[in-house]
Amino acid sequence: MLAAAEQRALALNLGADRVLVASGHISEDEYARALAGWLHVPFERLDQPREACPLPDHWLVYAAQHGLLPLRLGDTFIWVVAPQMLAAHRLVTGAHPLPKDRFRLTSPQRLRRFALEHGTPALGLRAAEALRQRRPELSAAECPRRIRAKWLGGIAATLTASLVFPGTAWALASAALALIFLAWAALRAIGAATRWRSWRALHLQTSDLPIYTIVIALYDEAGAVPGLVTALAELDYPAEKLQVLFVLEPNDLATRDALLELNLGTPFEILTAPDVGPRTKPKALNAGLALARGSFIAVFDAEDRPEPDQLHRALDAFLGNGADIACVQARLTIDNTGDSWLARHFTAEYCGQFDVLLPGLAQLRLPLPLGGSSNHFRTQALREAGGWDPYNVTEDADLGMRLARLGYRAAVISSTTYEEAPAHVRPWIRQRTRWFKGWMQTWLVHMRDPVRIVRELGFSGFAAFQLVVGGTVLSALVHPLFIVAAGYLFATNQLFDTGGSVFGRALFWLYVGAFASGYLTSATLGIIGLKRRGLLGQGWVLLLMPVHWLLLSVAAWRAAYQLLFNPFHWEKTAHGIARTSRLAGDSL
Repeated sequence: MLAAAEQRALALNLGADRVLVASGHISEDEYARALAGWLHVPFERLDQPREACPLPDHWLVYAAQHGLLPLRLGDTFIWVVAPQMLAAHRLVTGAHPLPKDRFRLTSPQRLRRFALEHGTPALGLRAAEALRQRRPELSAAECPRRIRAKWLGGIAATLTASLVFPGTAWALASAALALIFLAWAALRAIGAATRWRSWRALHLQTSDLPIYTIVIALYDEAGAVPGLVTALAELDYPAEKLQVLFVLEPNDLATRDALLELNLGTPFEILTAPDVGPRTKPKALNAGLALARGSFIAVFDAEDRPEPDQLHRALDAFLGNGADIACVQARLTIDNTGDSWLARHFTAEYCGQFDVLLPGLAQLRLPLPLGGSSNHFRTQALREAGGWDPYNVTEDADLGMRLARLGYRAAVISSTTYEEAPAHVRPWIRQRTRWFKGWMQTWLVHMRDPVRIVRELGFSGFAAFQLVVGGTVLSALVHPLFIVAAGYLFATNQLFDTGGSVFGRALFWLYVGAFASGYLTSATLGIIGLKRRGLLGQGWVLLLMPVHWLLLSVAAWRAAYQLLFNPFHWEKTAHGIARTSRLAGDSL
């Protein structure tokens, strides 16, 4: 057993202790005790009072990350070492600067428990408020007074013009909205027409693979946990080089019990999100980010079933195509397609988005509205960007734009993650409401200084941001208005009456062209995506697009209401209730 552990450790470029712990032959605690005995140094239980550690609370997280904690015992200052990676090898060979009377050993698990026991309030403050404190102009938590003054002045001017020149103001405003709608459809068409190249495979040697951290924020997901753990265990990546963090809410005892029942070992860890600030997914992810040891981080959701090669494909994109790639987006697809027409339409929509549009936008080097799952990040770039915004309910879209403003790019890889879609109208509306509200928050935050964002993104990136984020929201909001306005012009015979207004007729055809182009480009994206997925037989559901768009409009207007009166409310989507599964081979 020891010979096999040594051979695998050499292949992985790790200490054999990590191999033994990951295989379950020995626990972290047992190994640290045995190593301490062999080195003739004390084993530290870390049951010391908080006052024994001179570090401030917000530094305890770094101690857990690096496996090194200072303690003052009486008049003696010592270091507590939790061996990680090749640290045990250096301790055994003496390749370290610490004399034996100045350090003690403990297990990484004990050091992490000590750091969280005494540093959780600081960790919570960091997870909830770091971006707000560091870059308040990029946080959705609050809007600076000068920004509010600008927006209020613009609204007042618009209302004044509408009251003084009601007919002209409406005509000009509707014409401008229709042109924006057309530009949004044009960008989607350009993205669909752009040829996408996949990333070349690097086939990294096992010894060169970096440490990879996976963070999953869970809340009320007890039913989804077994399938999630099974999918993560099937990832084709050495367990010794993985860190999988499940971040739970303090009151979610059912999900915690479900995880504990699975007797998780390496590489799985359970972290309780600090009960500070908003109870949102991005705050939980920030807590996981603070304890991440990996050079790269992946984010998954409870219902996700990623393909086993996904981490390798993400590394191919990161390491083979430039250091400016900070995020890699895997392709999301719907698993429970056969549950309802709404799930089928969701499938077509995701095929168009992740198999066609986003790869095209990435090829054009434009900012991407990231999906909320299967994002892979360079840890350093993610921390530089300030992590996720806990006050933005669509944290993925906001983070994608923030990374772009820092000069980073995003890529799309061909590895797939299967997800569960809401199959009924009510949960679907709730989910889309949250998405629309988050996109509204994202647009408002990044438009606080238009001149600066143009300078940081460039004109093409700025235009893409306006159309991809703002245009998506605007198209859903104005779609029913265009239908009503076009119906009014038609019903009042302004199209055929020779005495009718030429401008009225032009507006009518502009309205019709706007939503017709929206239907056409969305359907084209869906058809191309379904064909690439081998699901062209499901294309009939796109005939229901007018109904789908009306539901989108309901969600968008509901989001606008929530943005005013309940901006940080997170509407949870239930998982683990699908009746069919394409991944399992169920019939559509």
